[in-house]
Amino acid sequence: MAICVLDPTSEEAVVTRQSTARLTSLAGRTVGLLDNGKLRVHELLNHMETLLRTEHGVAEVLRFKKPDASRPVPTEVLAAMHACDAVISGVGD
Repeated sequence: MAICVLDPTSEEAVVTRQSTARLTSLAGRTVGLLDNGKLRVHELLNHMETLLRTEHGVAEVLRFKKPDASRPVPTEVLAAMHACDAVISGVGD
């Protein structure tokens, strides 16, 4: 009887990226708010949007939603997030 040994390591090359520069201010920026699908996250993000606009001068707030908390962000939503200068992921319960 032969023994088959499997190697679980990946041979993909590791991709390194430069970090983006930190924002010094949110004034005039576009901020995305990601709803993770949990209970009451909508109320949290509504409050967050009010604070961002009134206290930090955010110009635009874009809303995004995941199907539920256990799944990753869909590819098309992730692509749309590139229009934002920053994204805040909201977790409700």
